[in-house]
Amino acid sequence: MAMLLQARRILTQTLPRRNSNSSQAFVKLLGSASRGLHDNVPRSKLFDPNATSGKVITCNAAVVRGPKQPFLMETIRVDPPRKMEVRIKILYTSICHTDLSAWKGENEAQRAYPRILGHEAVGLVESVGEGVTDLKAGDHVIPIFNGECGHCPYCTNNTTNLCQTYRVNPFKSVMENDGKCRFSTMNGEPIFHFLNTSTFTEYSVLDSACVVKIDPSAPLKKMSLLSCGVSTGVGAAWNAANVQAGSSVAIFGLGALGLAASEGARARGASKIIGVDINPEKLNKGKEMGMTHFVNPKDSSKPVHQRIREMTSGGVDYSIECAGNLEVLREAFLSTHDGWGKTVVVGIYPTPKMLPLHPMELFDGRSITGTTFGDFKGKSQLPELAKACMNGVSLTHQISLLHHALFCFQVVNLDGFITHELPFEKINEAFQLLGDGKALRCLLHV
Repeated sequence: MAMLLQARRILTQTLPRRNSNSSQAFVKLLGSASRGLHDNVPRSKLFDPNATSGKVITCNAAVVRGPKQPFLMETIRVDPPRKMEVRIKILYTSICHTDLSAWKGENEAQRAYPRILGHEAVGLVESVGEGVTDLKAGDHVIPIFNGECGHCPYCTNNTTNLCQTYRVNPFKSVMENDGKCRFSTMNGEPIFHFLNTSTFTEYSVLDSACVVKIDPSAPLKKMSLLSCGVSTGVGAAWNAANVQAGSSVAIFGLGALGLAASEGARARGASKIIGVDINPEKLNKGKEMGMTHFVNPKDSSKPVHQRIREMTSGGVDYSIECAGNLEVLREAFLSTHDGWGKTVVVGIYPTPKMLPLHPMELFDGRSITGTTFGDFKGKSQLPELAKACMNGVSLTHQISLLHHALFCFQVVNLDGFITHELPFEKINEAFQLLGDGKALRCLLHV
């Protein structure tokens, strides 16, 4: 009882005053804190759902108003969630190359302004809209850009992780429910959404299909990585490529995606993992995450695929392209072994161009495929991946993955992916770090 009273005194110093009809969610939130379940949540970020539920919230957001324009920290209005929507308090958000591409406006689908970018984050549910039954205020959650409704023909098909309604759609900039924005400036100007998520803000509204509940004891900073980069990279190795123990893998582009793919291949037991990057500084980081060999295209005039074929007696079993470059994609494809080699496309490309392949090249037995979110079904499978990543604990629990495969999750090490941490207001500095190749993931404290 003394511990509970102490926790109550501490929390009430940072929480808004509430009336005598405090919500059950707040009581549970307070009780969880006394048990240590919210120990990794800054106390200043805890809140009383009764004080804000059903009301417009005024908060800070990083708004971009044009291609390559600096982010502006603006005071915005965030509407309450409507039917099958969730409003969450963002605690931490990080920057992915997809955000960088969108900020540059490299693809016409990304040019909707003003807009709140961001899609890698972790937070707490502030309130839920009508019909939401799997989430409640205070839940620890991860936003996902590739949603899962759970009942459409896509979600019930275990050969795909796409959703008929909530799949990733770069052209989508409004809410599914009514085609409107939940963000606006203080004078009423709509602010567009991004990739079903929009996490560069203190509060965001998402479709419930794009919000995943996680264990409240999970380390929140690391869990933010599962919103995109790590899940996509690990899943590219586990699900899309289906890397087998003792096999060989070449990974092109050693950013966070590529290094996550290397970590995934290591966890699967690949015997040879070849990292390819023009940045020699990626050598040591790659070795920390499972890479056994390193190839720098600048070190030799010989094509990379020839060098890899020589290293692997004819080519690797799998190649994973994470650079988003068509010339690199061709090298990745040609680096695989004829007869069975498989290439997985992960990188994000500017305005679409044709693949640099001739149809006859596929008759040699090589194959190529793409992956979204590493082929993970977000709502139903991401919680298991989160458990596998918690504190380096290896799971023995088997779950059904795509393609009817059963796989025992191995240890996935998230240490090393977060290379920088900055306050939210330094978001422009964080983008510069990523653009200069100095950061894997820069975590912003929102």
